[in-house]
Amino acid sequence: MSNELVRTELLSCSYGEGRVLENISLVVDAGDYVGIVGPNGSGKSTFVRSLLGLCPISSGGAFLFGQPVASFNEWARVGYLPQSLQLVNPVFPATVSEVVGLGLLSRKRFPRRLSRSDKEIVDKNLNELDIYNIKDKLIGELSGGQQQRVLLARALVNNPELLILDEPTAALDPETRERFYLLIAGLNRTRGVTVLLVTHDSGAIGKHASKMLYLDKRLLFYGSFEDFCRSEEMSAMFGEHSQHIMCHRH
Repeated sequence: MSNELVRTELLSCSYGEGRVLENISLVVDAGDYVGIVGPNGSGKSTFVRSLLGLCPISSGGAFLFGQPVASFNEWARVGYLPQSLQLVNPVFPATVSEVVGLGLLSRKRFPRRLSRSDKEIVDKNLNELDIYNIKDKLIGELSGGQQQRVLLARALVNNPELLILDEPTAALDPETRERFYLLIAGLNRTRGVTVLLVTHDSGAIGKHASKMLYLDKRLLFYGSFEDFCRSEEMSAMFGEHSQHIMCHRH
């Protein structure tokens, strides 16, 4: 049986007249932790959004768990944390527990109510992410780092096999950002969840991810950080100093 969770074949995406991504072909296997890096406007967010069916594919294809994204309907197997904290309305009158529970309600038929076992699952995720002590606080009362953990708990509450995070640390300070990276690495290791994480922080993600995907509208590199660091082609492109910072050998 295939170990492959994500596949793209000559994937291209366009906005208006401009091509944002061109001919991206790769495979992500179960258990991978892929850091997706590249300059601003390189198509990083477009790439993950295309995998989620949130961005039209102009040519080529994308597949999740062997199924074309266009017809994929097993979204409980995928957790998604979107860019920044755009899902958080500071005046939304919901507690931390209620926000996380929304991830379970989305799978239920009407009337949508959480059972006792559902509430136990919510509490388990809150404990794992170290936010159980704030479960009754309103989401708008929390710091940016706490809000990000709440949204991550909501993305994880269905125990997904694939977790996609789009610039999750952009609004966080360096110390909180590092703790978040450690948290994701721990989930990848202990739960076995496959991770695709978009980040502008190419100098830090090499400490945590197992693979790097470097995009600049085209695929410039995809592989392990060891291979990136040893690549003469990447050294010529980035310079040895920048190359070693990105693969975290400095």
